[in-house]
Amino acid sequence: MKILGITGSIGMGKSTACQLLRQMGVPVHDADATVHRLYGRKGAAVLPISNRFPDAVKDGQVDRVALGRMVFGNKQALRDLEQIVHPLVQAEERAFLARHRRRRTPVVALDIPLLFESRGERRCDAVAVVTAHALIQEQRVLARPGMTEERLRLIRAKQMPDAEKRRRADYIVPSGLGRGVTVRVLRRIVADLTGRKDVCDHRSVFRTGRRRFH
Repeated sequence: MKILGITGSIGMGKSTACQLLRQMGVPVHDADATVHRLYGRKGAAVLPISNRFPDAVKDGQVDRVALGRMVFGNKQALRDLEQIVHPLVQAEERAFLARHRRRRTPVVALDIPLLFESRGERRCDAVAVVTAHALIQEQRVLARPGMTEERLRLIRAKQMPDAEKRRRADYIVPSGLGRGVTVRVLRRIVADLTGRKDVCDHRSVFRTGRRRFH
């Protein structure tokens, strides 16, 4: 089984790329979705977070907005939160991988927003970075409710620069050139990892971090 890490900075189109992979039959483990479940009622993160951040838990679940205010800009609080959440997310990821190894799934994807920042590439056979022009990124992110230019600047400051992610990647997935281009690139990645050349569009050309396909 091949493990493909999927990452990309905020607003680059990673979620859309992962949804397209699912439509191609590639199982995707979503780290953010896992955190949402852990924060929900009866979630495994609720009790330890309530012990450390009691005002962040309301009606039996974690208030993400309140928790965000508590850890944003507070390095120690953020470290404390990561020590609670990361082991739980990694346990679910291991269960996901074990399940698909038993099923002999040929390729799976791990959707990890801070993949390089957390050294998650060590758990993957290859990494694909989803990217778009900075102007497209800004348009997408600033259209979100409650987002401001200052908040976007702070988020970008915490993330590895897009250029560095692209440099480290095995594959580069463009998301600002139209859905068709993104689909063709993802198909080529799946074909490369599985050896199934029948799923390729051989007329397409795309460049990756260390590979070039014709």
